[in-house]
Amino acid sequence: MQQRFYEVMFIVRPDVADEDLDKLIAGFEQTVTSGGGQVRSTEKMGRRKLAYVVRKFSEGNYILLTIDANGALVAELERRLRVSEPVIKFITVRMDEEDKRLSKIKAIRATRKKLSAMPAASPEPAPAHPAPAAAESAPAETAAPASA
Repeated sequence: MQQRFYEVMFIVRPDVADEDLDKLIAGFEQTVTSGGGQVRSTEKMGRRKLAYVVRKFSEGNYILLTIDANGALVAELERRLRVSEPVIKFITVRMDEEDKRLSKIKAIRATRKKLSAMPAASPEPAPAHPAPAAAESAPAETAAPASA
């Protein structure tokens, strides 16, 4: 199967001790490496306030794993995240698709900037003499009709 680039963000309960957190992260990294994937980086983002209460917690420890893996391995990692009691939330994003989408948007924006930066060429040159006003060119017979 093809290896793809993923970011896995998960939130761990705030009451988990640091050494237990390190063991948990090492276990997930082991899952990736034993399944034939590769861990690019692991970033502990620290304790942060959650946007809403999750399992009676209003804050949590954020961890970001960037990995190269196939779909079956990511499914197994997500299964382990789901059944792991200290993990309260997680999300997996396939970054190769995201990078492709972002580069496409940047290319579209770049072409728009080029088009807007170019001076607007007028389709025909302006006449040398202005056209007479509408009142001057109207015939004089358009006055009120004669009544009989």
